[in-house]
Amino acid sequence: MTLVGATEATAWPGIPVPRTPEPLDPAEANLVDRARDGDRDAAHRLGRLCAERDDRLGARHWWERAARAGNVDSAYNLGLWHRTHGTTEEAIGWFELAAATGDADAATNLASLLLERRGDTDGARKWFERAAEDGSRHAARRLALLCEDQGDGMGARRWHFRAAVDGDLRSAHDLGFLGYAAGDEAEALHWWEYAARGGHAEAAYHMALLLHAARDEKGAEAFYRLAVRADHSGAAFRLGDMALCRGDLPTARACFERAAKTGRPDARRMAGLVCARMDDKPAAAHWYGRGAADDPEAAFRFGLLLVAEHNDLKGGRHWFRRAAERGHHGAMVELRTLLPLLGASPEAEECLLDPAPPYWSRPAEPAQAARAELAVAAARRRGDPAAEPADLVEILGTWDLVTGDLVTGDLAAGNPVTGDLVTCGLSSTDSPSGVLPAGDEVSPADTVGWLARASGLHRAAIEHLGLVRATLLRPGTAPLPTPAEVEHVLGTARDLRRRLGLR
Repeated sequence: MTLVGATEATAWPGIPVPRTPEPLDPAEANLVDRARDGDRDAAHRLGRLCAERDDRLGARHWWERAARAGNVDSAYNLGLWHRTHGTTEEAIGWFELAAATGDADAATNLASLLLERRGDTDGARKWFERAAEDGSRHAARRLALLCEDQGDGMGARRWHFRAAVDGDLRSAHDLGFLGYAAGDEAEALHWWEYAARGGHAEAAYHMALLLHAARDEKGAEAFYRLAVRADHSGAAFRLGDMALCRGDLPTARACFERAAKTGRPDARRMAGLVCARMDDKPAAAHWYGRGAADDPEAAFRFGLLLVAEHNDLKGGRHWFRRAAERGHHGAMVELRTLLPLLGASPEAEECLLDPAPPYWSRPAEPAQAARAELAVAAARRRGDPAAEPADLVEILGTWDLVTGDLVTGDLAAGNPVTGDLVTCGLSSTDSPSGVLPAGDEVSPADTVGWLARASGLHRAAIEHLGLVRATLLRPGTAPLPTPAEVEHVLGTARDLRRRLGLR
């Protein structure tokens, strides 16, 4: 908000400093005479002139004279003046004076100060409501967020709607999330499309994720492309994944590299994988190397490439160790094989003696990856803590793995350097004695019981895993899981795989 009647360049950092008045021109002298005679408009204009000269004390002096004589704009400007200089109570007083006359901007600023400096939510809500009813889009949005904080879902929807139809794309985006969390995907699609077509990149991305989750790949691709126009790295990554599934390696490479340049470790790994499959080993080494520090799979593949292409055993050992320290099974196997060639013993490697929790290296099924990202985005929208998408993907993938419902690919299969994907189901050779048998031997209703008997885990723990999975796939059936709940269920998923002999 800028000063009423002042130029946009006016700014008053720090504490007011007196300064020597400049000579008055005849017009200004006339304003001074009129202001001293009680002309409130002349006093307001003098305050404006002082503000433009950065004469802060002069501006305050004349605005106070004008405000006390009833000039609302001067009262509003004094509120800004005191807020800028940290004198909160005075700012509140002047904003309240202006707001009482129906000034929506003053009411919005007053509500913000009451909320942020005094913690007065009731007072803030009162003034936000007054400003919103008077047509302030900003106040309507702030009021909607306050309603969310207070658990007033109907109020939040009402005021987000008011702000959205008035052109606030952020509130349209928020309405999409409120619909998604409630299980109303039609509402989510409506508002995300509304915001996306207005230029909101995050809304376009979340629209695409929801379409992807519904297996509408054509629609998802259209909105990913819309988000990519605004340089959305997640959308570029998803487009690369779609191109890779089609076998379009040049497009996949361009998309992954575009996402990788923003710093995404998974994009760097996938860029390396595609470059390797295109037999561009230097580029593969570049991208694997850039992603290896943060991504166990990239570190593993970088180690494989160093050994296979350059016979760099020491480099391979370094990166296999880095990946093994994060629980990467393939890296542990390679490290055990490599150490004797370097005259070292596996017993000397702590990561082999005391392995970390297993790293989930199976590729994510696109619909599940989309659901995981949407759940995390829904939690993080208001700054709340949230789990990592990879953890949610692992929970979803574990359930499908142990029940045999999902055909997955194993990145560890195939050529270790190029990372050629080999699609494989949960066959009889993959299935130890504890995995759900094929056919109709076990009814869906008894899946939890069968897994409990086969693994030895408590039935309640497996039920919890299944419930979290169901909530992620069908939002609105229960609250989205908290980070603590995800951590607990992730432990169950890993224990279940271990007991069933699966990774």
